[in-house]
Amino acid sequence: MKIEIDVKGLDVVVAAFNNLANVLSATRLPTEIDSVKEEVPSEKQHEKENTKPKAIQNVTTLEKVRAKLAALSQDGKQAQVKALITEFGAKKLSDIPAGKYAELLKKAEEL
Repeated sequence: MKIEIDVKGLDVVVAAFNNLANVLSATRLPTEIDSVKEEVPSEKQHEKENTKPKAIQNVTTLEKVRAKLAALSQDGKQAQVKALITEFGAKKLSDIPAGKYAELLKKAEEL
């Protein structure tokens, strides 16, 4: 029994693998882990970090909004959740811009 397979274009794939092998063999791979220099932040850097506004920590994420809307839906308020998403000009939650999450979460908590 003789089986023959004729694959057209295989020479292009072989050439690509050969090129990849050549590039990888020419690349210097690290043989040792270079020492990492650890910088100790100065007191001024600590002061700058501590004076940053705390508003950044109060960011409303998609996960928070999704969790709240899911809880409302499970409580039988699917229609209100859908209307709320539509009110923001979207067909689904992921269509709502991230900048509107806080406002959406606030309105969802009022339901």
